Amino acid sequence: MARRSKSNISPASAATMVGHQANGSRRRNAPVHSQSNGIPFGTKEINAAPMLESARPGINPDARMTVSRAIGMAGAMVHSALPAIVSWGLTISLIFGGCCSNVFALEAIVKEEPESGLLITFTQFVVTMLFTWPAHFSASRPPFFLKPTAVPLIRWLPNIVIFFSVNMLNNFAFGYNISVPVHIILRSGGSMTTMLVGFIWGKRYTRMQVFSVAMLTLGVIIAAMSDAQSKGKNSPSDSVTSTSSFMTGLSILFLAQLLSAVMGLYTQATYSTYGPHWHENLFYSHFLSLPLFLPFLPSLRQQLSQLLMSQPLDLSSLWPRTDQNISWIDKIYSLFITSRKQSPTISLRIPTHMVTLALNALTQYACIRGVNLLGARTSALGVSIVLNVRKLISLFASIWLFGNSLPWGVLLGAAVVFGSGGVYAWEGQRIGSRERARKMR
Repeated sequence: MARRSKSNISPASAATMVGHQANGSRRRNAPVHSQSNGIPFGTKEINAAPMLESARPGINPDARMTVSRAIGMAGAMVHSALPAIVSWGLTISLIFGGCCSNVFALEAIVKEEPESGLLITFTQFVVTMLFTWPAHFSASRPPFFLKPTAVPLIRWLPNIVIFFSVNMLNNFAFGYNISVPVHIILRSGGSMTTMLVGFIWGKRYTRMQVFSVAMLTLGVIIAAMSDAQSKGKNSPSDSVTSTSSFMTGLSILFLAQLLSAVMGLYTQATYSTYGPHWHENLFYSHFLSLPLFLPFLPSLRQQLSQLLMSQPLDLSSLWPRTDQNISWIDKIYSLFITSRKQSPTISLRIPTHMVTLALNALTQYACIRGVNLLGARTSALGVSIVLNVRKLISLFASIWLFGNSLPWGVLLGAAVVFGSGGVYAWEGQRIGSRERARKMR
């Protein structure tokens, strides 16, 4: 029966059956895809409903995302650049705000008390030492409680003595008929003494550096002679005494610049041997200089008494006398203020020069801090340019705020000094870049 039924199948039916069997075998041999949530992985479903609903004629959906992407990129750029912007802003603020304010506070004192340079120097040293001391404090190292130094203290001693002498001489010069504007101009001529000491030290300079220093020296001479002639015309009776005092002040400033150049070369040699530990240099140059003031204690007392007798600054408006503060303010300040219960305010008076002395010391530290931060972020050329601009601003601020009328010769000398200083710094930077490129080869 089976054989008969099989032989009775027609060729067409047999072909059809072979085709169905082949299709079935292909289905069985096809890969079986696993399912997730009832949808095979091999199947791709596209839901176009949201796109069709939000689509508008003439607007590309990708184009609408460009604005948000641009805002996101701008936010990311600002976020990454914000620390650098804040840091640079702080550095520039410390230099221009601190240094220029320091010159203002200095001139406010020396115009009335020109012989108070010793007290000004001492106050600056104490304040700078107090601000830098926490970074070097160590509770586990009695009796001085200071961290180990990276540079041997014996190496810092010559630097400390020279640093003390330079600061003392610079402030002593005000007692010899040297005005603050002329002081700024003459101290800007440091490149002249730096080249002189460097030549003795064994350094050699290019023609452009020699030319710029020669022009700088000429500018200093023009400014000094013009200022001396102006003071002689203003007081003809005391012209000889005034000129003699002025020349003494010039000699003091020149000696200070000479010692400053020696200190710069010595510090550079120290940094090349032990590394640029300027934080350590800043602290110990002020801290270990304080015992050197002991021989000058009588002069310090005398200058302090002079400043205490200055015009008092009334701070009554800062302490309104109300029922809430009358009890505790009177108890706290009863020892050193004068108050009357019937008066509407508490009378708090501080000598004006004591306020400016504190302001001078605080801004001196801010100026030093800003210059060191700038030196760590930019080249020597950048530091020189910024400091020259700062000195120019201080010079013009002194002329404007204190009514200093400078002769045209002094202004011409100032322009020559600052311009020559910029050329000298630019040439030094160019030589340094060329030497670094040569070493890299």
